[in-house]
Amino acid sequence: MSVIQQEDFINSVADALQFISYYHPVDFIQAVHSAYQREQSPAAKDAMAQILVNSRMCAEGRRPVCQDTGIVVVFLEIGMGVSWGTDLGVEAMVNEGVRRAYLDPENTLRASIVADPAGRRLNTRDNTPAVVHMRLVPGETVAVRLAAKGGGSENKAKMAMLNPSDSILDWVVATVPTMGAGWCPPGILGLGIGGSAEKAAVLAKESLMEPIDIHELRDRGPRDAIEQLRLEIFSAVNELGIGAQGLGGLTTVLDVKIKDYPTHAASMPVAMIPNCAATRHAHFVLDGSGPSQLEPPSLDHWPEIAWEAGPNARRVNLDRLTREDIQSWRPGETILLSGKLLTGRDAAHKRIVDLLGRGEPLPEGVDFTNRFIYYVGPVDPVRDEVVGPAGPTTATRMDKFTETMLAETGLIGMIGKAERGPAAINAIKRHKAVYLMAVGGAAYLVSKAIHSARVIAFEDLGMEAIHEFGVRDMPVTVAVDANGESIHQTGPAEWRVRLADVARST
Repeated sequence: MSVIQQEDFINSVADALQFISYYHPVDFIQAVHSAYQREQSPAAKDAMAQILVNSRMCAEGRRPVCQDTGIVVVFLEIGMGVSWGTDLGVEAMVNEGVRRAYLDPENTLRASIVADPAGRRLNTRDNTPAVVHMRLVPGETVAVRLAAKGGGSENKAKMAMLNPSDSILDWVVATVPTMGAGWCPPGILGLGIGGSAEKAAVLAKESLMEPIDIHELRDRGPRDAIEQLRLEIFSAVNELGIGAQGLGGLTTVLDVKIKDYPTHAASMPVAMIPNCAATRHAHFVLDGSGPSQLEPPSLDHWPEIAWEAGPNARRVNLDRLTREDIQSWRPGETILLSGKLLTGRDAAHKRIVDLLGRGEPLPEGVDFTNRFIYYVGPVDPVRDEVVGPAGPTTATRMDKFTETMLAETGLIGMIGKAERGPAAINAIKRHKAVYLMAVGGAAYLVSKAIHSARVIAFEDLGMEAIHEFGVRDMPVTVAVDANGESIHQTGPAEWRVRLADVARST
């Protein structure tokens, strides 16, 4: 009988979470690089270059690949012959591992978990609790699969109770465009089919732990209906032309993973969960001989790619910018921002709008006149950093606040990731403002453009507090111009037509 000691288990969880915060899985890096080499859309190719450069920087610097260091999800297969050398429950040990990992002073990770989710939504400050799934199986080992799942991709999860005669392929093709680009494609789609409603969702999440192998599958051919469906979905979704970061291009998904389970004869539960450009998961087995030892990947697995803004990039001084200046910016144009900008996410926006609604002034030092707001919740700095990884969050969550912010604060621009919805685009057009997009999945790269940072309001919100950043040549792309034209509409539409023309000619 093997005995799993408390500290071995806790330290193994903590070490694995640190490991996946800065090391992408090698198969993911290889898949993105392959897609980068094939890509013909300049905007999508540029986005993937930033993701690849960021990934290598994080592997070298051992800092998070994304500012959203995720909600921890753990799958445990516990051998029935295992004995535990602990006075804690299994979930308590997992949570202690999470706590140690996220509070590690050498690589502090962002605490994103809030308790009382339907009420006060108070940050737990250490990213606990994790979501834990356990199975008892024959044997004398504990197999651990864990992931740190970003909120942007998790929020795009979809669930349907289809009829047995319905086409799963048709549902996926109709549903993926409704997900927008907030899940930071190119990524992986995980599908769970069958069981019950909750079983399908767990299957979808589990499938995302599997290695990327779609090209090997395509080369050898499918052996069963599930493998055939994987290939069909892979081709059909990429033919949508959504592309990297939703900018339009050849690659939207790097793989499609499916797990299924027997279901009721009257049912067809289907869940779909995407993995983003910050794909993070690790697998290890404990047998009582000590903690796990994950082998760091060789840096030789990362391609030697350099990212440059290009000769046509427009350099902008934020401290002297006016509404008139931004009227000439056009969708797809690269902008390098220098100067001061403010940050704010969901919680800060709600507080601001509530203050304005009551006729109360904004906090001292918060002045949005002729300024930009960056939708970001940064990681805390370590060592000599002024700020940790600070990539953008999904902009659509701020859409409902956009009209008030533009109408009542003097704000002229916003920075986030992915598309804006109709209400926000209409507000941008009405107020002759602009929306700029930073690349999701390039958080460490973006942070290198930030040379000063300080909290100026709502410090109690933790990572959602309002910061003032001083930036130098921060790279962004014009996503919605002052006329309301959106690259997230025109880009995919263009590439959808191109891909359809190619399909017709072959």
